[in-house]
Amino acid sequence: MDTHTHVCTEKLYNHTITIKATVLSTSIKLPTSEEIKKLSLADIAISGGLADEFRDRLREYVHIDPYCVPDPFSDKDDCNYSVILDRENLNRIVVLFANKKGTLPQLPWSAILGERLVKVSVSKEDALAIKHELMPKETNNFYPYRRNGITTGYIMFAFQICR
Repeated sequence: MDTHTHVCTEKLYNHTITIKATVLSTSIKLPTSEEIKKLSLADIAISGGLADEFRDRLREYVHIDPYCVPDPFSDKDDCNYSVILDRENLNRIVVLFANKKGTLPQLPWSAILGERLVKVSVSKEDALAIKHELMPKETNNFYPYRRNGITTGYIMFAFQICR
């Protein structure tokens, strides 16, 4: 009977964590331009390190091309945008994504993000503002990534930040 009680408690505990994570990710607000400007060199270094770890985990599921391409923010783009943030300091932007609409099935984000990171959907305008704040260079800031040989999106990492 103790074993059964333990299993039920564990399932309930895991279920509770899932609910809390969902509430947290839906209530997160993006950092403002001013908050991004106030990031310290240590914050940028931490974001860069987290981006490097994230890239390694992401590579288990996709192929990241070794060269950058023009930014995906054209008038004719057909992308959904999102950012990956550090839960310990939500002003630390780790990754900026532009995913093509209608591409292959979703990635296993909980496995890729781990406990420390959170993925938040953003508008194209917000993504572009974040990109300009972190990477003022006008073009060729994004790496394409592929699944099954098809480019499914573009990604910019914090370790690319120009400040």
